[in-house]
Amino acid sequence: MKTTTFLTFVGDQCGKGEEAINFYTSIFPNSEIKNVIKYAEGEPGGTPKLIKYGEFILNGTEYMVSESNYNHAWTFSPAVSIFISDSSEEMIQELFDKLSSNGGQVMVPLDSYNGEGDYGFGEKFGWCADKYGISWQFVVTK
Repeated sequence: MKTTTFLTFVGDQCGKGEEAINFYTSIFPNSEIKNVIKYAEGEPGGTPKLIKYGEFILNGTEYMVSESNYNHAWTFSPAVSIFISDSSEEMIQELFDKLSSNGGQVMVPLDSYNGEGDYGFGEKFGWCADKYGISWQFVVTK
């Protein structure tokens, strides 16, 4: 059995999937786009410019992606996020800064607990959403 995170870009984010996965694979080490299949002309759910199905890898973890131009009543939610942990504070800070900038949003600043203590699961924690609406949590591990 295998589980994989599947990101569906709809609504205002539809048409930004390929830009997003190019951005993600450019900032995470050990990352690549495995494949991208576009919709055929006239195929339901999209246009030839949209991703019907794609796979990409971020630091060794596989993700799937699709775009749909149907009028869905949902989009990405901060309740589901991609969780990143590393012992390198520099690496975590760099990724946090890149993902939260240029239209992203900081939901919890990357810092220690109340600016002075340990969270119990890591020395520093932060939470942001990127400009595509994907939510990311970060922890600097001990």
